[in-house]
Amino acid sequence: MTDSRALILIDIQKGFDDPFWGARNNPEAEANAARLLTHWRAKSWPVFHIQHLSTTPGSPLNPDGGAVDFKPEVTPLPNEPVLTKHVNAAFIGTDLEARLRAASVTSVVICGLTTPHCVSTTSRMAANLGFDVTLPHDACAAFTGNADAGWRNVTTPTRPPTAHDIHVAALDHLNGEFACVCTTDEVMG
Repeated sequence: MTDSRALILIDIQKGFDDPFWGARNNPEAEANAARLLTHWRAKSWPVFHIQHLSTTPGSPLNPDGGAVDFKPEVTPLPNEPVLTKHVNAAFIGTDLEARLRAASVTSVVICGLTTPHCVSTTSRMAANLGFDVTLPHDACAAFTGNADAGWRNVTTPTRPPTAHDIHVAALDHLNGEFACVCTTDEVMG
């Protein structure tokens, strides 16, 4: 009998190395995602690689001139499915849900880039579709992007959020209602 858990690796692509995204937190995210991937492969459990192909001209994740390849530490094996998407949710425009159901998956572990965007959106959708979601926070990361721009008009005496602030806020919004937030070690334990 196969395990009912699947690993979903979200957008761990070279394009996220571009300075376009701003400051980043958690430089160990890819290494932790790679640890999870190695663990899943050793157990022969289902793995799904999600690749974002932006339709925005000039985006670091646009296939025309962007860096859409997966980072080396999480490169898919030939037998591992790669699903491409053009929006934040890995369930939109893909057959991810059908593949999970066909594999009798009831629980998903989601990690990747970025915490407040594609990881969060996919986690929320997975939970709403009835999957139990586990989110190892140390296998995800966030960027500041253009966070400063939105803060220019705020009249409170505060600073723009850091990448870590953004990461923690996204996790806080998911934990308990949409996902169980934990560490990579806890997932593998």
